[in-house]
Amino acid sequence: MTISEAAGIPDVIVPSPPDPSTTTSSSSSLLRRRTANTTNTSHRNDASPPSSDDRDHHHHHALTHIYRPSFPVHRNIRESPLSSDAIFKQSHAGLLNLCVIVLIAINSRLIIENLMKYGLLIRTGFWFSSKSLRDWPLLMCCLTLPIFPLAAFLVETLVLKNCISELMVVWLHIIISTSAVLYPVFVILRCDSAVQSGVVLMLFTCIVWLKLVSYAHTNFDMRALSKSGSKDESGIDYQGSLALKNLAYFMVAPTLCYQSSYPRMPTVRKRWVFRQVVKLVIFTGLMGFIVEQYINPIVQNSQHPLKGNLLYALERILKLSVPTLYVWLCMFYCFFHLWLNILAELLRFGDREFYKDWWNAKSVEEYWRMWNMPVHKWMVRHLYFPCLRYGISKGVTIMIVFFASAAFHELCIAVPCHIFKLWAFIGIMFQVPLVVLTNYLQKKFTNSMVGNMVFWLFFSILGQPMCVLLYYHDVMNRIGKAK
Repeated sequence: MTISEAAGIPDVIVPSPPDPSTTTSSSSSLLRRRTANTTNTSHRNDASPPSSDDRDHHHHHALTHIYRPSFPVHRNIRESPLSSDAIFKQSHAGLLNLCVIVLIAINSRLIIENLMKYGLLIRTGFWFSSKSLRDWPLLMCCLTLPIFPLAAFLVETLVLKNCISELMVVWLHIIISTSAVLYPVFVILRCDSAVQSGVVLMLFTCIVWLKLVSYAHTNFDMRALSKSGSKDESGIDYQGSLALKNLAYFMVAPTLCYQSSYPRMPTVRKRWVFRQVVKLVIFTGLMGFIVEQYINPIVQNSQHPLKGNLLYALERILKLSVPTLYVWLCMFYCFFHLWLNILAELLRFGDREFYKDWWNAKSVEEYWRMWNMPVHKWMVRHLYFPCLRYGISKGVTIMIVFFASAAFHELCIAVPCHIFKLWAFIGIMFQVPLVVLTNYLQKKFTNSMVGNMVFWLFFSILGQPMCVLLYYHDVMNRIGKAK
């Protein structure tokens, strides 16, 4: 290290301070001389590296002329790094590292505190117990759901042969898709099964229903184009595309939008699949650990959030927000990244845009467009634009889309819990005013992340813990009354 490097003196030639007698042109002459000398230095550096004698001369020149008491220190207009005009132009990597370290320290303390207070709460029967045998009707129901896609294929085959009318096709598809939902709902409500098993079955049921609607709607549109003497935009012939293998692939593919062919990958990366499966097992176990070790003790020591002391309820919600947020992020990573990519790799499914960078969403509307791309594409294709084509206004169409999403969320939670309090439905419909609020904030504060903060606050920090407490206490009250 040279003397100038240790002293923080740059390795460039800087002219001596101007003569006080030439004050009228001092700034301009200083700038011209500095520019000329710097340019000459850069040209010399481009030609050949400076020798040690040149560097010593430069250092001596800088020490002699720059840091004299008469040399001006304040020569430019500058902003403080944390001022409003300069804060977003600075790198905040150091502060980010500090936040990560603080987060690790806080969570480490919480882990130690939890273990000292409760001990290890993971039960031996967490993964499987004798009570799981009560869920066999749900398993049988899940295994028999493929009957409904076969029935939908039979309907399409009959209409292709002109055996039934278009009106009959519509009614048959409505009956098939509705039965595909009512059948699991009836089984769950009749059986005293675990809530987790019921949620899994209802999620699988909703996926089947969405796929059935897409299959019927897409074939209806292709049939209309075929009768008009034209082909759809992909150039696929309707009669040639109607095959059982296409439907079978669609039913297991990681998509909700039907088409007769999909972009395919050339090979399956077996080692890559193995690594993703290992990650899936690890993060699934992590979710179970967080639920058993942190969420369960908090909710068991809580009261109904809408009853009792308001400050106590708020304290429980905030205490529950961190573990529920971790479980939600792990769930997203396990399902949307790991599981869907594993399924896509095994099926050589090419389009793997299952999510976008929703964590950077500046509004709630952006979040809903980016966090679940399979459902978003289904909503746009089979609900949003069809409503617009029928002349429904954009605002009403958005309300219809959120209503459908709220209904499915309520169905997936209320049915397994055997409770119909509409908490999930209200929570999703509450997103509509948040959409309006965050869109307003995004327009008012351009290029800011205010809307992103509002999204994280209401959706993850307050909304999800509130729903967990509401459903937990309602389930416990239902079980208590049954006993």
